[in-house]
Amino acid sequence: MFGDPEQMAAAMRQFADMLSAPQGSGPVNWEMAKNIARHAVVAEGDPSVMEGERRQIVEALRLADLWLNEVTELPSGLTSPEAWSRSEWIEKTVPVWKRLCDPIAARMVETMGGTLGNVGLGGGAEAQAMAAQLGPLMGMMRQMGGMMVGSQMGQALGALAPEVIGSSDIGLPLSDTAALLPGGIAAFSHGLEIPSEEIRLYLALREAAHHRLFQHVPWLRTQLFGAVEDYAKGITVDTSALEEQIRGLDMNNMEQIQEALSGGALLKPEETERQKAALSRLETLLALVEGWVGTVTDAAAEGKLPSVAALSETVRRRRATGGPAERTFATLVGLELRPRRLREAAALWQALAADRGVEGRDAVWSHPDLMPTADDLDDPQAFVRGEARFDLSDFEERKPDDGEPGPKAPGGE
Repeated sequence: MFGDPEQMAAAMRQFADMLSAPQGSGPVNWEMAKNIARHAVVAEGDPSVMEGERRQIVEALRLADLWLNEVTELPSGLTSPEAWSRSEWIEKTVPVWKRLCDPIAARMVETMGGTLGNVGLGGGAEAQAMAAQLGPLMGMMRQMGGMMVGSQMGQALGALAPEVIGSSDIGLPLSDTAALLPGGIAAFSHGLEIPSEEIRLYLALREAAHHRLFQHVPWLRTQLFGAVEDYAKGITVDTSALEEQIRGLDMNNMEQIQEALSGGALLKPEETERQKAALSRLETLLALVEGWVGTVTDAAAEGKLPSVAALSETVRRRRATGGPAERTFATLVGLELRPRRLREAAALWQALAADRGVEGRDAVWSHPDLMPTADDLDDPQAFVRGEARFDLSDFEERKPDDGEPGPKAPGGE
């Protein structure tokens, strides 16, 4: 009656993991998710970072940071650069994944718990009355939903970890520490006939450039996470598809349950105006971040790394076509983090630098109202020309009760 003993034992172990979550820890048992992810990477092979590898990466990040001083006005964002194993990447980045995923996870857990409890009760008032009498059981069903979502997230992070290169692969600040993964660099290098030192330095430039932005543009982190959260609020769980997948499942077979409850197939955006605006804002910000990082990275590498053009194009294709990081994030929260207009954003930053120099280009990051919009990516030269008379000091000093209209944002309304 209990099915396969090994499957039942695995289910009981996962159930014990679920019960180990501290009270008030949120909709997902992230300790369980971390354990599942770590077990996945260890099973595939996750050697500790050797001292020689650590030294190579730390030295590459520090040298890259020195090169960036020549091409950007933003100060260094490196404090204690590190080299991580895949397990360390999981451990270090889970706090940010938690922040990004918990809003939609809460909705999924609640819906799954209700659906799991209702399957088999039928419909109508009698079923509702029975469900009300089974309140404690329904609470346990919600816990089971949390366990399933946590298991799914653990598997997704475990699948992503072998592919990531550092802490900034998805364009969001997953950690305050600049770090690269030797295993990720090796995977990226596969098939490239470029010296490993060049590849390592180029990827270190990108990592260090991301951290200059995230550490010294104080509003950027809030705007990026806010856009993700606004989009996630419009995600719903397809209850009819969920119930259809749950019916007929062997509840002792955790592998079958996890496969059936793959989040990407059950999450659907409502496509409200607010959600469309959040998605547009997020995609534009990601493109601007990636465009700036690519621009300063290539400028810093010019004349120093012979293969800069080939490396730049490889990274651009990887980001623009949607690598494993984007697919995993889509599974977790129903959203692809893809800078779809990367080339246009890079052209805009290059045009700004040509017209106003490095200082004028980087000054745009000083306030969100100075930033280009999605429309500005269509015509970078118009944005450059329209910004010429904008004075940030005027924007900061003018008071709302002056009775005068504020200065017009660059290229915007």
